[in-house]
Amino acid sequence: MGVMDKFDLTGRTAVVTGSTRGLGRAFASALAEAGANIVIVGRDAAAAERAQQELSEQGHQVHSVLADITERAAVQRILDESVERFGKVDILINNAGTCIHAPTVDVTDEQWRSVMTVNVDALWMASQIFGRHMIEQGGGNIVNIGSISGIIVNRPQWQAGYNASKAAVHQLTKSLAAEWAPLGVRVNALAPGYIKTDMAPVDDPKFHRHWIEDTPQQRYAYPDELGPAIVFLASDAATFVTGSVLVIDGGYTVY
Repeated sequence: MGVMDKFDLTGRTAVVTGSTRGLGRAFASALAEAGANIVIVGRDAAAAERAQQELSEQGHQVHSVLADITERAAVQRILDESVERFGKVDILINNAGTCIHAPTVDVTDEQWRSVMTVNVDALWMASQIFGRHMIEQGGGNIVNIGSISGIIVNRPQWQAGYNASKAAVHQLTKSLAAEWAPLGVRVNALAPGYIKTDMAPVDDPKFHRHWIEDTPQQRYAYPDELGPAIVFLASDAATFVTGSVLVIDGGYTVY
């Protein structure tokens, strides 16, 4: 097998949570371009339909599932529909996430719980449900979307809950990787820096000093710049990579 052949995902099925927009949309597109069948997961019916139509028109095999990933029954339904449509699931991208920007003393219990429920609890349930499927079929691949927020404390905005949730994602990634490596399931994480998405107002002047000037490359990234890394981690190009947190941040965390 040649080097470039190892990135080929033809015949494999990838489920991408939160893939109707932003990073998840870019991940789904990159995996589809590499040959994978794609399962779009989200809660916005119109956005899911647009994503499915766009990828389908490009010649890719796509299925969409509307689901609330914080509910175990809904996550199980995602797996069941994916298997019914494509026969199996080889790749899970745990991408869905949320954030609360507020001083810690002002964060309510409901806001804290909402961040942990989506960013940690839902990722845990999806990993458990899809991980069991992958173990039973003899192998698979999970990529969790962490963040540099699990490594550093962002400024000038305060988001203690989000930072804690992403640190949990990184440690859960390592824990699952260690446990499931002998069973043929690889688990890695991607930790993006500042990316232009709805969740990150990177063009806002009040963030420029700390977000852009403190990045060695002196810029933010676009979602499609992370696509190749997702393909790498999901493919046979990374067969000896598990338990890793791949940081893509323009150098931000080197300081």
